[in-house]
Amino acid sequence: MKRKYIVKLTDEEREQLEKLVSSGTGQARSLMHARILLKSDTSEQGANWSYAQIRDALDVTEVTISNVRRAYAEQGLDAALKRKKPARVYATRLDGAAEAQLVALVCGTPPDGEARWSLRLLQDKLVALDIVDEVSYETVRRTLKKMNLSLG
Repeated sequence: MKRKYIVKLTDEEREQLEKLVSSGTGQARSLMHARILLKSDTSEQGANWSYAQIRDALDVTEVTISNVRRAYAEQGLDAALKRKKPARVYATRLDGAAEAQLVALVCGTPPDGEARWSLRLLQDKLVALDIVDEVSYETVRRTLKKMNLSLG
């Protein structure tokens, strides 16, 4: 059974949402969530629409409506309007010291028999010099691109 969340907006919250929707500036997702909250409002000035009415009028799924209502009921207005930050923390393979050594390699002379450094040669050299345990050539490419360095 689907749990229904009650949205009861204060006057300040309603004014804030109406201003956001009427201005039309902002992320499309935030604007849609604001419209859902305004239509879901059960207070005296609210529209108090059902899930089906909101779904048909705004062309969203009932799951989206439920998620927006739940976020508002459990965490407040900001959580219902803004995207949730990802919980995952991404570990970087190349820290500042490793990036500096990568730049030094790129600026240096390529290995014997090679005209220039390739991404795979740099990848192998970083591992051979024990700068990192393992690294992909794609990480090397992204790091060089971030630093505006070219292998050409």
